[in-house]
Amino acid sequence: MEEASGPPDEKEHLTMKTALPALVLALIAQPALAQTTPAPAPQTGEPAIDVTDDSDWQNQTIAIPAFATNADVPTQTSAGSTAALGFSLATVITADLKNNGLFKPTGPAALPRPPLGQVQAPDYPGWTARSTDMLIQGYVRAEAGGQVTVGCYLYDVALGQQLAKAGWTLAPSEWRRAAHKCADLVYSRLSGENPFFDSKIAYIAETGPKNRRLKRLAIMDSDGANHVYLTTGQATALTPRYSPDYKAILYLSYFNGQPRIYIFDLATKTQRLLLSAKNPLFAPRWSPDGKWVLYSMAQAGNTDIYKMPSAGGNPVKLTDSPGIDIGGSFSPDGSKIVFESDRSGSQQVYVMNADGSGQKRISFFGGRSATPEWSPRGDQIAFTHIAGNLRVAVMDPAGGSLRYLTDSWQDEAPTWAPNGRVIQFFRTAKTSGKTGVWQVDLTGRNERKLDTPVDGSDPAWGPLRP
Repeated sequence: MEEASGPPDEKEHLTMKTALPALVLALIAQPALAQTTPAPAPQTGEPAIDVTDDSDWQNQTIAIPAFATNADVPTQTSAGSTAALGFSLATVITADLKNNGLFKPTGPAALPRPPLGQVQAPDYPGWTARSTDMLIQGYVRAEAGGQVTVGCYLYDVALGQQLAKAGWTLAPSEWRRAAHKCADLVYSRLSGENPFFDSKIAYIAETGPKNRRLKRLAIMDSDGANHVYLTTGQATALTPRYSPDYKAILYLSYFNGQPRIYIFDLATKTQRLLLSAKNPLFAPRWSPDGKWVLYSMAQAGNTDIYKMPSAGGNPVKLTDSPGIDIGGSFSPDGSKIVFESDRSGSQQVYVMNADGSGQKRISFFGGRSATPEWSPRGDQIAFTHIAGNLRVAVMDPAGGSLRYLTDSWQDEAPTWAPNGRVIQFFRTAKTSGKTGVWQVDLTGRNERKLDTPVDGSDPAWGPLRP
């Protein structure tokens, strides 16, 4: 995606000691686009959202009419007419901002499409009459060579001011990415937070009966669109993670009881074997710079955490305590690792230095704590708290400030949005056993299920796309 020169001007296995044998038995039986510069954070005096107290901004209304086209007769593209794309763009932007939970957008179905001449000169009195606070307008322009340019503008209707603008030139088939980038522009400008809509999710697509689940590696956009299966299901896929540069996915595979860790190249659709072992392997994870892979291996009744170069090489053992150590997740700066262990007699969260030194327990909440993952901002750790039900919770890196974000029967394996303000997880229904991918923001009030073609588990939110 080019920045336009301008507008027309198997789960982490939470009952470790009991689930580990059961797990082993069960296992035996499009091209990347160039990233434009993110929108700058607001300067002093500009409006910003407190994500833990959104009461003021939930009263703000945002109008998002269909984007204008640059011709009296809409131009046909490989993805439909520019008029149809303009409506679809506004629809996706509306959904992004609405599902985020901080805004009250009104989409194109309920609004008049402005003419091209009003994209940069809005009819402020007309929008004021509609009780509009913020206005997002844009255009779709067909280019020579088959590409399209999408322009995006944010206006403060009461002040009669343009707050932000951007434009992107891309293949018509990539129009959804332009919509996500426009939503990111608006979100960043109004909230002061980093963007996250232009990102992707890897997860495990599940089908079949409970005792013979087919588990395939799959990817999709952050809103669940553009779903693609990457593996056939002949081998069980588990616990995927995007590489920091989005070029590959790291995942665990079991075929005929043989555990392997693969790195799947997204450009070539080929995979490279990183590690094969006779003993059970668990939870491979990237380091922030992509140079190392963490994993856990069970051996002689003990499970420890190792790291090895992602290019291949000799592993380094990081833990050596009696019991089961599984994890972990690097801190954003790569200096520390959070992991889970039952060395104290119950499953809890621990932190250690990246070389394995300085291991200490940080969870003391009662019950058990598992599947920890460090926020991209470094300020919080998300985890699964097991005390009766399984709930997604967050705490600070020292183990304080516990907050529950969900309260269902079985919510587990949280993964962070690139900006550290939204969490995805998977939920298992109590009666049917069906799994689904869900997300919740840090207020705990804005929760929704992502639509997937089949059941989904083990979501892994990638970074902002490069």
